[in-house]
Amino acid sequence: MKHYFAAFWRENRKFLFLLASIVFFKSAIADLNSISGRSMQPTLLDGDKVWVNKLAYDVRVPFTDIFLAEVSDPSRGDIVIIDSEAAGKRLVKRIVGLPGDTIYMRNNTLVINGQPADYEIIASDTDSLIIREQLLDHSHQAMLSDTYSSRLSRSFGPETVPDDQFFVLGDNRDNSADSRIYSFIPRDQIIGRSSSVVFSLDSDRNYLPRADRFLTELQ
Repeated sequence: MKHYFAAFWRENRKFLFLLASIVFFKSAIADLNSISGRSMQPTLLDGDKVWVNKLAYDVRVPFTDIFLAEVSDPSRGDIVIIDSEAAGKRLVKRIVGLPGDTIYMRNNTLVINGQPADYEIIASDTDSLIIREQLLDHSHQAMLSDTYSSRLSRSFGPETVPDDQFFVLGDNRDNSADSRIYSFIPRDQIIGRSSSVVFSLDSDRNYLPRADRFLTELQ
């Protein structure tokens, strides 16, 4: 048996080393995350595969949640990947409120520290609006729906974001389970930041590639 394992190692050590390197890279440095659902439309679409930078904020021991060093603080407007204990699953949302911010929402209008966000309508159809939302020093697109069931989560607060926690929202404001449901997100549950779509497959068209979304930068 000992000779068998020695021979196996000699014949496969390059492959095993490559496999271990890939697993290490995905655990500690960067990975791909699949987007499922509509909660981040129009920024992210169902079927997008996004790049996740796991070193954007913190360095951790590979394969664990053990913190080693802080790289930077999450910023307003960042699209983050969250291992949410409250939701019991991975979430992809946008950071809207930072520690110490007072957040207030009424009929989907955001007020941060007493300053209302600015809104500009970009496009509209029979049941939704695409808007540009200006939050203090950051702007991005968001979607609003006109269905009755979507109106239940349009108000929040006012509440102050605790230390080392963040208030996150989906860009599809009326179809997103986010901090309005799961409350504030602890920093240690944020596993990385996404800034680009790597590739995208359209489930409504037999998973054909959306070529126009390959390697697109996120705002």
